[in-house]
Amino acid sequence: MLVSWIANAWAQNSTSAAMQHAGLALYVVAMSVIMIPLLCIAQLKTGDTKIILSAGTATAGLFAMLTVAVFITRKDFSFLRSFLAFGMLAALGFIITALVFGFALGPIFMYAMIALMCGYILYETSNVLHHYRIGQHVAASLALFASVVTLFWYILQLFLSREE
Repeated sequence: MLVSWIANAWAQNSTSAAMQHAGLALYVVAMSVIMIPLLCIAQLKTGDTKIILSAGTATAGLFAMLTVAVFITRKDFSFLRSFLAFGMLAALGFIITALVFGFALGPIFMYAMIALMCGYILYETSNVLHHYRIGQHVAASLALFASVVTLFWYILQLFLSREE
């Protein structure tokens, strides 16, 4: 979360393009450190990369459908901000509770997180269309990348849970 906050602050920097790109690079590296072990576990657990490809395809398909929905409707989804913030706080609360009391969150939690990330993709894509200014393309890219990579994370987790 700290790296995400720093990367976002750097990407929002309006005076330095180098700082914006450094923020995006920082976030991509951090997500790589988080995702590579999950990808290795997925490959070792299933014996091939088919599940990773399936999760990637599902993620890309959802992202494409949500993006098309925003561009066709031209709707401003900024009204979702409060719901999404509350959803993330609730999810964080569930994650902390699961860690403290030692229980698994299960597939219902994963479905809820997938729905939440779909909401974030609608919200961020709408922001790209309506609110980001020229010159804020790096910050917009970071916001969308964060939502898509988190969506992929939960879809892959869901697919892995079905393999067990």
